[in-house]
Amino acid sequence: MTVLKTVAAVALVLGAQAVQAQTVPTTGTLVIVPANGEVRAPNDQAVTHFAVEEQDKDKAAAASRVNQKMKQGMEILKREDPNGKLKTQGYYTYAVYAEDRPQPVGTAPKKPVPVAWRVGQSVELTTTSLDTLPKTVAAAQKVLTLNSINFGLTPEATRKLDDQRIAVTYKALNERIASIASAMGRKTSDAVLETVDFEGSGNYAREAMPAAAPMMMMRGKMADSADVAEPSFEPGETTLDMRLVGKVRFK
Repeated sequence: MTVLKTVAAVALVLGAQAVQAQTVPTTGTLVIVPANGEVRAPNDQAVTHFAVEEQDKDKAAAASRVNQKMKQGMEILKREDPNGKLKTQGYYTYAVYAEDRPQPVGTAPKKPVPVAWRVGQSVELTTTSLDTLPKTVAAAQKVLTLNSINFGLTPEATRKLDDQRIAVTYKALNERIASIASAMGRKTSDAVLETVDFEGSGNYAREAMPAAAPMMMMRGKMADSADVAEPSFEPGETTLDMRLVGKVRFK
């Protein structure tokens, strides 16, 4: 009997401690609550980069061919995608030198002489006509070279997705507050949201843009009239996420 009384006494003490632990005062308690939200949307825009490059012993001849092909390429892009936006960029001209050979001892170094000239230019096409993009690219590749293509969202779609992201993340915050209040034995109505930090991740800088693909070097003369099979593209989707931190105080 003595053993049973001792066990019962210990149980009563432990039970009293558990009850005491559950009834810790939470009035005025400040709770830091992080929350995350994520939304997705199919990409509705493509940014493509085309280029042309020529090499010739005659600098003027190389430049002339580049200018002619770029003009032809831009005419093709405008014809195939009238609503697309074009922007030329990256015109360059530089000399090509032969490999240096060791000079005899005592001989004055020779001034390097160009053996050829390399001229090139690129153009950027921004379009929302994704259904006809393969046909547009194939037509342009008769004259130009496709260097890169990046899919993303238009500014309008980005703003719409950002609105959804904020709503989803704020909803997640409220759900977490409700869960925390329940765990503390309090009502959600007892919680007062004092601060909401929508940059809770600490990422105050703009996200880095993907690096542009390196320019593909083309040597020799390109075939202007060769037909090119249409490429295959999958635009994919864009995911936007957000982390916020809320400060909640219980009344």
